Amino acid sequence: MANKSGLDYFFQGFDLISRPGVRLFVIVPLIINVLLFGAAFYYLFGQIDPLVQQVTDWVPSWLDWLKEGLAYIIWPLAVLIILLFSAFIFGTLANWIAAPFNGLLSERIELMLTGQPISDDGFTDLIKDIPRTLAREVVKLGYYLPRAILFLLMFFLLPLIGQVIWFLFTAWMMAVQYCDYPFDNHKVPFKKMRLQLANDKPNAFMFGITVTFFSMIPIVNFVVMPVAICGATAMWVDKYRDKYTEQ
Repeated sequence: MANKSGLDYFFQGFDLISRPGVRLFVIVPLIINVLLFGAAFYYLFGQIDPLVQQVTDWVPSWLDWLKEGLAYIIWPLAVLIILLFSAFIFGTLANWIAAPFNGLLSERIELMLTGQPISDDGFTDLIKDIPRTLAREVVKLGYYLPRAILFLLMFFLLPLIGQVIWFLFTAWMMAVQYCDYPFDNHKVPFKKMRLQLANDKPNAFMFGITVTFFSMIPIVNFVVMPVAICGATAMWVDKYRDKYTEQ
């Protein structure tokens, strides 16, 4: 267990979501992902052709021979930007909506891996806990937004360097987003969770980079959310759980 990387834990998530007793907790996040990503891709990809036309219209008539080549460059670049941005922006929205279900999925996976329930709360108590769960998402959003604005400016102002920084930031946020569910189930403060991941950066970044990469693959991105939650919970159980459950 000690030698497993963030990449290993992500792929373990594919195995965990297929186990009996887990599939029901995967359905709701999956439906949310399909609806949000489907609508997002349909709209955004529909804007590419008008964007290409608008850009090529700026080319002077005496450079008409450049327009076709320019269109071939803009199209794949626009697709890449859409995939990169939607991987986190719409993923964040999906996580916000599905947060209570994601917490339940993480709890079920931890029970499956350890045989020990987190609490004896009934269904009513879980419903009452939804406001606290959503408040945690607000905290994450407050952490994300100011940094996203800064790195987004760098994305457009610093060629190549800005894109690399944005990708790494997205990967870090993916790790924060999904690893937070098992930490939150044990009422570990958000700041303490971030510090724990910062102390284990190689695993955190490898996990986040893998999640980001698979989030950019159409169709596959529909199942990334439950897979990442299961993988992050497995990583929590192996690497962090003993430290926080002994306190």
